[in-house]
Amino acid sequence: MTRLLVVDDERDIRHLYAAELEDEGYQVETAGTGAEAAELLQNQDFDLIILDIQMKGESGLQLLQKIVQKKSDLPVILCTAFSCYKEDFSSWLADAYVVKSSDLTELKDEVAKLLAKKQQQQQQ
Repeated sequence: MTRLLVVDDERDIRHLYAAELEDEGYQVETAGTGAEAAELLQNQDFDLIILDIQMKGESGLQLLQKIVQKKSDLPVILCTAFSCYKEDFSSWLADAYVVKSSDLTELKDEVAKLLAKKQQQQQQ
């Protein structure tokens, strides 16, 4: 089963994303902080990460840099309420950038697209 990690400091967002993505057939773990996410990443394997940028403590961009260094083949979607981060060079390390919305269609489409791309690369 495809495993996703949702990292967001807003509990309601984590629950919404988890419920919606589980309905799509994914197994979803959630983390409320960068430290919590780092611990999960150290102990478990995931197929994709959905990562908020503005969080208390370690930002999503700081965590993204660590993920890219340790697991460069792990797709990451930055999902934030702020479109201004698209111009931050460090956000370019992510595989996709989605602005938060109550309509999760774009997020779900990006998840499916990146997982298909990852699977295709693994088959080559």
